[in-house]
Amino acid sequence: MSDCRKYFLELTPPSLGDNTATIDRLGKALARGEGGWPAAPVGRLDGFAQVMRQAGYKVTATVCTGPAGPVLVEVEPGDATAQAPGEELAARAQEVPPELWGREGLGVALDVGSTHLQATLHELADGAELAKGTCLNPQTQLGADILTRIHAAAQPGGGQRLHQMLVEAAAKVIADMCAQAGRGVEEVAGLVAAGNTTMTHFFLGLDVQSIPREPYIPLVNRPSPFYTSDVGLELGPATVGWMLPNVGSYFGGDLVAGIVAADLHQREDLAILVDVGTNAEVVLGNRDWLVACAGAAGPALESGVAKMGILAQPGAIEGVKIDPVTYEPTLKIIPGPDGVAVSPKGLCGSGLLQLLAQLYLTRIMDMRGKFRIYDHPRVFESEEGWAYIVATASESATGEAIYVDEVEIDILLRSKAAMYTILSTVLKEVGLEFSDLSAFFVAGAFGNVIDPDTAITLGMLPDLPRERFIPLGNSSLAGCRKLLLEPEVRPQVEAVVGRLTYLELNVNQALMNRFSAARFIPHTDPGRFPSVPVWH
Repeated sequence: MSDCRKYFLELTPPSLGDNTATIDRLGKALARGEGGWPAAPVGRLDGFAQVMRQAGYKVTATVCTGPAGPVLVEVEPGDATAQAPGEELAARAQEVPPELWGREGLGVALDVGSTHLQATLHELADGAELAKGTCLNPQTQLGADILTRIHAAAQPGGGQRLHQMLVEAAAKVIADMCAQAGRGVEEVAGLVAAGNTTMTHFFLGLDVQSIPREPYIPLVNRPSPFYTSDVGLELGPATVGWMLPNVGSYFGGDLVAGIVAADLHQREDLAILVDVGTNAEVVLGNRDWLVACAGAAGPALESGVAKMGILAQPGAIEGVKIDPVTYEPTLKIIPGPDGVAVSPKGLCGSGLLQLLAQLYLTRIMDMRGKFRIYDHPRVFESEEGWAYIVATASESATGEAIYVDEVEIDILLRSKAAMYTILSTVLKEVGLEFSDLSAFFVAGAFGNVIDPDTAITLGMLPDLPRERFIPLGNSSLAGCRKLLLEPEVRPQVEAVVGRLTYLELNVNQALMNRFSAARFIPHTDPGRFPSVPVWH
């Protein structure tokens, strides 16, 4: 029979100064007695955390040795060390997989995004990619933003509903990929998944309510490997899942995966990784140190605020070129299935940004985002100020004109200013300049479609030699794929998490001054952007 030990622990309650996740607080304390961080069954974490909070963090933890090594199997309030561990506790040590997958069967890399789920299916023997899969995150039905979903999860049965939506969507994507490859889901031996901190909790079926509340403590940052059936994802008889660790409430496993994908933690020279999604997330550093921070700059850039903004899909305008003489636009529209040309439905993030840059470069609008040209068929005065028509009602698929107005332009300029402010603040905090960067990795769908010239014209990204900008695409998925197929890379995840320092962006006067200066195109200090013409 497995042997078990009991520990009475008087833990320091979480605070803004010590925002270690609830379960990690326990793991850290137990590591001293166990000689290492014990694993914990994912299905029991909610219960453990509840006991810890109710007992004021004075608890007795039981650790049993199982095939996976030491496993945390029980948490009781107060000092319960006088009672011997029950016989049934030893069996719980079997709930954590003894090891990750080998080279047999299939493997899945999965990015659990707030908006989309994206996945790839691989032959574990040689790493060959057999299929790709994607779907809209069904949670978007309840709310585009994370806070709305957290609120929905607080309703009776809400958390379970949000968890099920996510797991069922993942199951369908995996089943569809297996069908494409002519294989069965029961052949899937391993899954590596990553998402932001809230998505990680939703996927694992964990309580999310402490994440947005001071002191902003996730339930867990380093979840142990698990059997996928324990989270309701029925694949093979003993499919093992690994959800990449978070670093805090605002820094998820998706960014950890991105660091691994970019090899940021292995580089000798200095580089930066920017992932623009719901937030703008930034990691700066090299093999010696890593600094990370996040800030709200994403929704506008993901088309979340523009009336004519839509997600990247067939019919979305992803590129705009305006003739400097006629002021007529040439549009690049995402085609339908099999490359069939379709009429435009709206502007996606890259299209919006390119439109703004073109309006500025053709001098239709000035550096403040205000129109200079009024007497043109494509320019009209809307209820929200002057506007430019990208596609007329007869040209659009909706039968309504697609245009952008000054109010939306102002929102987009705030977003790009937030982005540049976050970047410049991170560098300033560590005493560096943009010119010190040898590489600038741009991740997310944004990184795939935004060209550096557009971002630099707007003053969103720094004016660096263009070859330093490296699009990474879905860096979270790329990192998951690497960790799925390369066992030798897996220990590096602990090193990345251990090396990361999370920088809180304090909203002080200096930061607000930087933000105000960055609200112009490209900036109030044109010397920062020597390659961009200045129109007043």
